[in-house]
Amino acid sequence: MRHNNIPIYSKKDFENMRQAGSLAAHVLDSLYEKILPGISTLEINDICHEIIIKNNASPAPLNYKGFPKSVCTSVNHVVCHGIPSEKKILEEGDIVNVDVTVILKGWYGDSSRMFVAGKTNKKIHNFLKFTYDALLAGINEAVPGNHIGDIGSKIQKLAENNNYSVVRDFCGHGIGREFHTPPSVLHFGERGEGPKLEPGMFITIEPMINLGGWQTKILNDGWTAVTRDKSLSAQFEHTIGITENGNEIFTLSKNDTAFPIKDI
Repeated sequence: MRHNNIPIYSKKDFENMRQAGSLAAHVLDSLYEKILPGISTLEINDICHEIIIKNNASPAPLNYKGFPKSVCTSVNHVVCHGIPSEKKILEEGDIVNVDVTVILKGWYGDSSRMFVAGKTNKKIHNFLKFTYDALLAGINEAVPGNHIGDIGSKIQKLAENNNYSVVRDFCGHGIGREFHTPPSVLHFGERGEGPKLEPGMFITIEPMINLGGWQTKILNDGWTAVTRDKSLSAQFEHTIGITENGNEIFTLSKNDTAFPIKDI
């Protein structure tokens, strides 16, 4: 069923999304001890790919509109859609977002987390923790009767009150039996804007927060988005379902590494 072109799923479909989301979370959980200085982003890709295939699923990004790898790996000032490469070797203190989407029994589970290769400093640690907390604050707004704009408004105000900026050029999306469906889930805006949230909607919330300005550009590979001012960018993402009383997060960590960065 659809409402205003937005898919509305049944209670039975929630179980399918739990399974797909759980696998996406498991893939990210598996990276906690592996992302260290000296690893290439291609090695990260290959670890994820192997786990996905072993679990009778497939990686949604692979060959999606020509994307050549199984996950996105976005390092430092790369905002999103970084292409894994054997030439990109993580160095001490690098930050990397790993974005995983699996297709399990025809259902999509989509999640991303930030990791640090080695140790970082307090400024960057606080920046990454803020981005994670901003995701959770956005999820708290995703309840029946609220609007999509309530999610973005909350995230934008938090970011700007902390002297960070929110990327405008990329957003969350509907998900379920397809990778991307309506609605677009902006991470900025005004309360009361956009479609009203209803039980049975499945969406991703995935704020991209920058240390500098929000402006981005796409590199010549046609995929990699970077900050124009080369400031660091961070992102965390969950797939959620709107329930009668609130929401359910389908992509929760199973080993307490939802924020996989050790305290300073």
